[in-house]
Amino acid sequence: MDMYIIAIVITAVVSLLAGFLITNTLIKKSIQEKNQHIIRDAQAEAEVIKKEKILQAKEKFLQLKAEHEKFVSDKNAVINTAETRVKQKETSLNQRLEEASRKQKELNTLKENLNNQLELVTKKQNELERAHSKQVEQLEAISGLTAAEARALIVESLKTEAKTEALSFIKDSMEEAKMTANMEAKKIIIETIQRTATEQAVENSVSVFNIENDEMKGRIIGREGRNIRALEAATGVEIIVDDTPDAILLSGFDPVRREIARLSLHKLVTDGRIHPARIEEVVAKTKKQIEQEIVEIGKRTTIDLGIHGMHHELVRMIGRMKYRSSYGQNLLQHSKETANLCATMAAELGLNPKVAKRAGLLHDIGKVPDNEPDLPHALHGMKLAEKFKESAEICNAIGAHHDEMEMNSLISPIVQVCDAISGARPGARREVVEAYIKRLKDLEQLALSYNGVVKTYAIQAGRELRVIVGAELVSDQEANELSYELSKKIQTEMTYPGQIKITVIRETRAVSYAK
Repeated sequence: MDMYIIAIVITAVVSLLAGFLITNTLIKKSIQEKNQHIIRDAQAEAEVIKKEKILQAKEKFLQLKAEHEKFVSDKNAVINTAETRVKQKETSLNQRLEEASRKQKELNTLKENLNNQLELVTKKQNELERAHSKQVEQLEAISGLTAAEARALIVESLKTEAKTEALSFIKDSMEEAKMTANMEAKKIIIETIQRTATEQAVENSVSVFNIENDEMKGRIIGREGRNIRALEAATGVEIIVDDTPDAILLSGFDPVRREIARLSLHKLVTDGRIHPARIEEVVAKTKKQIEQEIVEIGKRTTIDLGIHGMHHELVRMIGRMKYRSSYGQNLLQHSKETANLCATMAAELGLNPKVAKRAGLLHDIGKVPDNEPDLPHALHGMKLAEKFKESAEICNAIGAHHDEMEMNSLISPIVQVCDAISGARPGARREVVEAYIKRLKDLEQLALSYNGVVKTYAIQAGRELRVIVGAELVSDQEANELSYELSKKIQTEMTYPGQIKITVIRETRAVSYAK
């Protein structure tokens, strides 16, 4: 291309500068030489560039060839590995197929053997059934019973035997449980009694008021007996003035009234002014004083026992317990003792001792009502406790401590037991001897009125009745029924403190002599 351009330029120069031919010729030669030199240089440079490019191309080719060979080698290695795995799997699969084929042959052989054995078993079973049927027919012919009847007899026999064994096992288990329970219960009760003690205050229905001389009797009686009549009307207590030296008897079933009469008499005698108006005034003041003292006694009792948050009406009723007695036992002392026993026993059993103590203190609250209710004292006490917002657990313990309702908490039986412990303690209660003996005789006669009863014994101060029945006259079931009927009849026909345990004894003896 350079040559072409140069030629065009030279042609133009020649046509334009004809006059300068010689010069142009020289220039042309010079230019030609330069062009030739440039062409040679360009050709040489092109050769060098060409050689370099060829070398680069060869190197690139060799590099690509090496990479391709490496890639092909890697692919071949992967393919070889895969082929190896495939061959291994194929070998393993062939082995498994051969194993499966072998096992299939073995299974077919076993199946044929089993079919043969099954046929033999079926034949033998048919033979056994025929033999069994023949034997059953022979046995039925010999025994005179059908197979169903014989089966029923065997089942009944097995039932009876199993029932006997079960009863024996149950009896042994119950006896063992009772023995353990009795031992634990005795231990807890003994520890409770040993840790709790209280004084026993025996109350009578008569109080004695001592005077300095018999002349004071006339002043107390007053003209035509007006003073003594006014005193009896104001206090509700019968005042007996007899030949007893230096003493006047105050008779009444209500200890509060007797205490009011005693204190009023003491004030009147000390003051010396004894007339109906003064008597009414003194009795009114004494009643207020006794009411205040009752509240103070209730508060002091709850504080001593560590019981708090009780309604003030319940506190007042607790104070009134001091002036009540049950079979000669002071009711407040009995309730305090029962509360302490309940707390001790509840602590031994892992229960709340505060709740138990509260229930024990309130269990006889129904014996000191402001009015006379138609309900038994336990149920009335429960109603009072519910009225004054005591807990359901405490209310149930109060209402159930004489089994007049169902117990639904563990505190209830504790209160019942501790009430019995406090009431049954020797010296705690007293009873008129004649009434006591009569009650025991009536108890024994009531049991003797039943058929089959041989002897009866009232023991443990009338708290247990043992009834001995004839073994040939009364069965075990009838003995259980007799115990239940006796308990119900005693409940309905007799009056007694606490509870009475009825034990019916049925004994069979076989006697023979060796000679």
